[in-house]
Amino acid sequence: MKRKSDQYWKSNIKIVSSLLVIWFIASFGFGIVFSESLDQIKIGGFKLGFWFAQQGSIYVFVLIIFLYVWLMKRLDKKLSQEEDK
Repeated sequence: MKRKSDQYWKSNIKIVSSLLVIWFIASFGFGIVFSESLDQIKIGGFKLGFWFAQQGSIYVFVLIIFLYVWLMKRLDKKLSQEEDK
């Protein structure tokens, strides 16, 4: 039983860490660091760097929430199937 919980938390930390890196890249990277490069592209009349700083990082965050839920359900299903064996 302890091994299952260790495996669960190890996988959970891996998922959370990966998603936080994606969020950091989308918010800090695209919104601040690469903003000038992204400003060459326009979406709806707005520069892409500006869009990421104002809207894009929020959309990415919401998508990350749904992705986290989906990944955790998949992990729970996988570990419960292994438990049944």
